[in-house]
Amino acid sequence: MANLNYADKELNLKIVYYGTGLCGKTTNLRVMFSTISPERRGKMMSLATELDQTLFFDFLPVDLGTLKGWKLRHHLYTVPGQIYYNVSRRLVLKNVDGLVFVVDSQEERLDENIESYNNLIDNLKSYDLDLKDLPMVIQYNKRDLPNIMPISDLQLYLNREGYTYFESVAVKGIGVFDTLKSVCQKTLLRQAENLPQI
Repeated sequence: MANLNYADKELNLKIVYYGTGLCGKTTNLRVMFSTISPERRGKMMSLATELDQTLFFDFLPVDLGTLKGWKLRHHLYTVPGQIYYNVSRRLVLKNVDGLVFVVDSQEERLDENIESYNNLIDNLKSYDLDLKDLPMVIQYNKRDLPNIMPISDLQLYLNREGYTYFESVAVKGIGVFDTLKSVCQKTLLRQAENLPQI
């Protein structure tokens, strides 16, 4: 749920990057952090294991202009990909405004992607949320690898609802900002109707 800070005239929106372990969620945030000017972004915080996987979450605040006089501040989070960190995944989803589901395009990761997608649906239910009620974008990552699935197959397994999607190679920055722009636009459109003018 969007948070309005009346003192600072700030609209705070929470975007969560969700997906299986090592699919590229943290890589997306690192690319943004290294590219966005320091004036428009805060510090990136990570809690990682020795394998450099996210343990609890990654967090990156980004300023993206104004809407109806409100300063826009997007708070980007990732969840841990490993299923045994499910309590952390669920906690990070609390008060979510928009989602990016990051898919590892490698053929051998299909079952893990499906499991992660179903896990997202289950965890949203714990907050009485339905996936269809939230803005979401799908990012098909690692499109530069030799053993990837065709987009048509990934769509069949992971995107029957027809969400906007982007192909990406997050380590090279390809598709990272297209994904971010799309999810931010969708999230803002959902909030704009109820946003008071200041």
